[in-house]
Amino acid sequence: MEKYSKQQKEIATMIDSEDFLDKWKDWNWQLKHSIHDIETFEKLLGISFDPSEKEKLEETLEKFPLSITPYYLSLIDSDDFRNDPIYLQAFPSPEELTVSDEELEDPLSEDTDSPVEGITHRYPDRVLFHISNVCSMYCRHCTRKRKVGDIDCIPGKEKILKGIEYIRNTPQIRDVLLSGGDPLMLSDEYLDWILSEIRSIPHVEVIRIGSRMPVVLPYRITDELVDVLKKHHPVWLNTHFNHPREITASSRKALQKLADAGVPLGNQTVLLAGVNDCQRIIKKLVHKLVQNRVRPYYLYQCDLSEGLSHFRTPIGKGIEIMENLIGHTSGFAVPTYVIDAPHGGGKIPVMPNYIISWSTNRVILRNYEGVITTYKEPESYNQVYCDRKCDDCCLQLKLDDATEYKGIGIAKLLADHDDTTSLVPEDNARMERRA
Repeated sequence: MEKYSKQQKEIATMIDSEDFLDKWKDWNWQLKHSIHDIETFEKLLGISFDPSEKEKLEETLEKFPLSITPYYLSLIDSDDFRNDPIYLQAFPSPEELTVSDEELEDPLSEDTDSPVEGITHRYPDRVLFHISNVCSMYCRHCTRKRKVGDIDCIPGKEKILKGIEYIRNTPQIRDVLLSGGDPLMLSDEYLDWILSEIRSIPHVEVIRIGSRMPVVLPYRITDELVDVLKKHHPVWLNTHFNHPREITASSRKALQKLADAGVPLGNQTVLLAGVNDCQRIIKKLVHKLVQNRVRPYYLYQCDLSEGLSHFRTPIGKGIEIMENLIGHTSGFAVPTYVIDAPHGGGKIPVMPNYIISWSTNRVILRNYEGVITTYKEPESYNQVYCDRKCDDCCLQLKLDDATEYKGIGIAKLLADHDDTTSLVPEDNARMERRA
C-alpha cells in the first residue's frame, strides 16, 4: 500500500475526512477539490498572510487565477514555503502584475501562426494542436496565460474536426503535438476519439502529447488511460518536471505505467529563477529523470510572457548549467538548452562554445575539462553537390519516401540546387534605397 505523508493525511482529512485513502488517488476527486482561493490555501497549509500582502495576492488572482491540486499542494514545505520550489510554481505572486515592455500576451505568436483555430503551424513538418484550455494546475510561469485559466473550456468536436481536416489536407505534416491546457484533462473516450481520427491520416507518422499530469496529478495516469494510448502507437509523451522534489513515489509510478506501455517519455524543464537556477538542482533532476526512463529533452529559457520577469534568468545562467552537464554526466541525460524566439522564431539552441578556432584544414576544439585539441580535416574529400537530381545520384537513395521540399532559411543558403545567396530582413533600409 502506498505510504502517505503526514501533510497529505492532514490535507485530505481537512478536505474530506471519510475514506481519504481511496479518494486521494482518485484524479477526479483531486480535481473536484482543487484549491482556487487564498483562504483555503492558508487553511490546508497551516500558514497565514498578513492583510496587506493578502490584498495584493487577491489583486493578482483577478488577472491570473489560482488552481492547485491537493496532491501538488501536499509537496510544499510549509516550514519554508516562501523558498519552496513547489510553492513558487503554484502560488501567485504580486510580481506577476509587473509587465515589462518586452513581455507579450502571445510571445511566441502562436495565434498568428494559426491557419485554423486550434492549430499552430510553425515548422514545415509538424503542428501544435490545442485540444484543451483546461489544466489541473495553473503554473505561474505558463507561457499561455492568455488561454489557460482565462477561458476554461474544452473545444467541441466541431472545432477539433476543423483542426484534423487541416492536418489531413496538409501532407507535409508527419508529426502532431497535442497540447493545451493539458490534453489529459480530456476524458479517456474523447482523447481516444481524437487519437483515432489523427491516426487514420496516412501521412501522420508520430503523435505527441504534452502533459504536466505526471508532475501535478500523477493519479490521472490510470490503467484505462494507458490502454487508450497503447492503441495508437507510436504515441510519445513529454512531461514537465522542473525540480527533483517533484519526482515522488506517485509520479514514479505514473511514469512506470507509461514506460511499461511502450510510450517514449521526454521532459521539458523551464529554467526559473529561485526554483531551479542551480547546476546541482538540474543535474539531480536529469539523473532522477533517466532513472525513471524519461529522457531530458529541453531546458527552456523562460519565455517573454506577461508577468514572468521575476522568473527569468540571464542566458548566461543557462550556459553555466550546461557547462556543468556536458561531459559531467551521461550524454542522454543532457537536455538541449533552447530559447523559444519571440514572434514565432521557433526554438533556437544555445550551447557553450566548443570550437575555439578554425583554419582550412584544422579545427581547434576544447572539451569540458578545458583541454584544447586539434581535429585535422581530411586532405582529400570528394565533394557531394546536391542538385536534387536524385535519379543520377551515386548515393544509395533507395528510400521509401522520395518527397522533397525546398530549403528554408539557412538550409536554403547551403543548398547547391538553389541560387539564393542572401536572406534580407524585411524593411532593410539599404534595399529600400535601391528600390
